[in-house]
Amino acid sequence: MENISLDIDFVRSQFPSFDDTICKNWHFFENAGGSYVPKKVIEKMNKFLTTCKVQPYAEYEMSRIAGEEMDKAIKLFSQIINAKQNEILIGGSTSINLYVLSNALKAFVKPGDEIIVTNQDHEANISPWIRLKEIGANIKEWKINLDNAELEIEDLKKLITDNTKIIAVTHCSNIVGSVNNLKKICNIAHENDIFVIGDGVSYAPHGFPNVKDIDVDFYTFSLYKTYGPHLALLYGKEEILQKLPNQNHTFLEGQYPYTINPGGPNHEELASLVGIYEYFEDLYNHHYKDNKLSILEKIKKVNKLISIHEENLGNRILEYLRNRKDLKLIGKSYIKDKNRAPTFSFTSNKISSKEISQILISKNIATRNDNFYAWRCLEALGINTNDGVVRLSLTHYNSDHDVKKLIEALDLI
Repeated sequence: MENISLDIDFVRSQFPSFDDTICKNWHFFENAGGSYVPKKVIEKMNKFLTTCKVQPYAEYEMSRIAGEEMDKAIKLFSQIINAKQNEILIGGSTSINLYVLSNALKAFVKPGDEIIVTNQDHEANISPWIRLKEIGANIKEWKINLDNAELEIEDLKKLITDNTKIIAVTHCSNIVGSVNNLKKICNIAHENDIFVIGDGVSYAPHGFPNVKDIDVDFYTFSLYKTYGPHLALLYGKEEILQKLPNQNHTFLEGQYPYTINPGGPNHEELASLVGIYEYFEDLYNHHYKDNKLSILEKIKKVNKLISIHEENLGNRILEYLRNRKDLKLIGKSYIKDKNRAPTFSFTSNKISSKEISQILISKNIATRNDNFYAWRCLEALGINTNDGVVRLSLTHYNSDHDVKKLIEALDLI
């Protein structure tokens, strides 16, 4: 039985931000908005810009290297999430990826067909599907349970009919923090011939998904929240991608997944994604000895290591919030077996979320108040969407000291 804990000193040594003149003075709890970047990613981008910032895929050396580095990033990330290389594409953001996907999936939707969205999701996985009303789609809303802000599976079953074609649902809410049982949702959907679009933006930073195990049809997450540059990944099952109409240049007809997204990714940022893989490889090698494992198996072990660390830190914050009668926490009050992400949203019955945020910032706690583009969720819970909630989000590079300083700052509210 392994008894290994995350070496937080090693982890933080991989992120230059912790030594930066500005960043080192802050305790960073805005990770759900975007994560810090390890030095391996920075080095990869710098190297690309200085040695092969040319049009890729020609035969001369700099161009050949550029293409190889871009292809390497795709290959490695496909292995990280257990996909085929031709099943993932890199776009500018999750919002962009879901918009172009919804536009492509019009080919499968006819007047009278039903699309289920939730009011727990970030707007990125709602608005693109609502737009399909213009071609006659009927939009149904899977609503949260107002007592606990959760999406109940039984409520989903009641919404499904013979006309249901798509379910768009978050793997993990960026407000509630709960990890939804996406695998079970996919099982139910596939029994009824329904596509599932999974938004993994708030899930992936805490452990990369195994998309084949989940059996999700499409899955997307933001790479700038998983320790990379401002890009996003979209996965789609090959058998579906093959049937989608070409939205790119006409000469690319049939060359999925490039047919989905007009143009292509930023070259240097795509190449720098190799640095994310190398960072996780370094994490694995620092903690474990067995180098014979596959990339997917190594990622699984690192995911577990990260989850335990985040659970320990997160439960200290949750315990504090539970004991504050003036603060109302949204979502589960305890993390167990990754049932929620370490993303905690709350309001006060005494002062505004904005005022709380200002107090925390004055004590060098980097956080904010907002609706975080999940305004439908807040509206359903009766929360002012302009003032929003205070959201505290951590990831595996947060430390005991960060949590101690956070709690000291919360005591001032």
